Amino acid sequence: MTLIKSISGIRGTIGGKTGDGLNPLDIVKFTTAYATWVKRHTQQRPLKVVVGRDARISGEMVNHVVIGTLLGMGFDVVNIGLATTPTTELAVTMESASGGIILTASHNPKQWNALKLLNEKGEFLSAKDGEEVLQIAESQDFEFAEVDEIGKLTEDFTYTQKHIESVLALDLVDVEAIYKADFKVAVDCVNSVGGIAIPELLSNLGINSVEKLYCTPDGHFPHNPEPLPEHLTAISDLLKSGKADVGFVVDPDVDRLAIICEDGSMFGEEYTLVSVADYVLSNTPGNTVSNMSSTRALRDVTQQHGGVYTASAVGEVNVVTKMKETNAVIGGEGNGGVIYTASHYGRDALVGIALFLTHLARTGKKVSELRATYPSYFMGKKRMDLTPDINVDEVLAAIKAKYAQYDINDIDGVKIDFPEGWVHLRKSNTEAIIRIYSEAKSPAEADRLGEEIIAEIKKLI
Repeated sequence: MTLIKSISGIRGTIGGKTGDGLNPLDIVKFTTAYATWVKRHTQQRPLKVVVGRDARISGEMVNHVVIGTLLGMGFDVVNIGLATTPTTELAVTMESASGGIILTASHNPKQWNALKLLNEKGEFLSAKDGEEVLQIAESQDFEFAEVDEIGKLTEDFTYTQKHIESVLALDLVDVEAIYKADFKVAVDCVNSVGGIAIPELLSNLGINSVEKLYCTPDGHFPHNPEPLPEHLTAISDLLKSGKADVGFVVDPDVDRLAIICEDGSMFGEEYTLVSVADYVLSNTPGNTVSNMSSTRALRDVTQQHGGVYTASAVGEVNVVTKMKETNAVIGGEGNGGVIYTASHYGRDALVGIALFLTHLARTGKKVSELRATYPSYFMGKKRMDLTPDINVDEVLAAIKAKYAQYDINDIDGVKIDFPEGWVHLRKSNTEAIIRIYSEAKSPAEADRLGEEIIAEIKKLI
């Protein structure tokens, strides 16, 4: 059993002993810690929190425990039921709530669940705020409501439609162009909440032909729910058969979007953001942000449109912070996460689908033809196991000094930008490991760059 307590939320496997998995007692403890944090940081009364969840098997159990705990802390709760992560984020602001909790373990397998914590803006907590929640949980400095101050529960299951309406209202979503293009679309929603939201979105966009794979929201994932190529053979085969013009795949909480070309090939998760940003920037020039481990292609496209690209530390909250600092019009992560500021500061596959389909309709290209218009880069991912006595920070500092003649970014590990590629080294917070990501214009060159850095590390240890 596993329980991971981090600044971004509480994640664990269901069951086990207290402190050894995500069981009801631990759920109560961390929900109470979050509620205590909200009380300390908001003047709003009555206190109100939105709760939404993905469709995983443990969701109903976790939902009841979280809602009961919040009521016991004196919070009014708006239960929006089965809802995507971006839907829940939007609901926080629409409800003028004090915060929100999303019950989802994102791309993790079915035995996992998690509490993802939002502030009053519907955004993930900062590192500082997340650390305070963990400290409160550790000290168990809790005070529950007296009987007359117990919160009230309301239910509102209309937020998926409200979310869709907000997407349709975006200036750069061209419903008429999408309708006229008469696309045939295939979707794989991994039997979670995407199965509710995505077909409904497509219907509202005027898509009349939808091939639905795994759209029953029962939490029985038919394949590994992380939308990586090796897990997407069913929808790829469907596209190869000629039944659709484009395929969309989402993870269980619908904040990541993978696209499949009409020939069954992968558009590439890294290129979801690149293509959507290309469309947005062609209509609203501006700046972009992605994390340091995302493809250089976004930088290239941004510069082509006269904007400035900035890399952030890894993690959605870091991307959002950097987007606000640089007034970026769009940003996200290379895992298929699109953050469009005209909508909200959160990764949103519904926004990504609507903008991509508009882009596709207006260009008149096939998906594979559109993909071919972008610079092609290839990534390599390696890890190096170290002994516990090795000072990883000293190793990273030495690598930084060794490659000082190149452009170095050290806000999150060490990233070395070479003329034709890059390498990003990040240490694990829990193990004596250095993760080594590399990118270049060929798989062989990406691999070579990674191996070069590993060889330099070996010399140091």
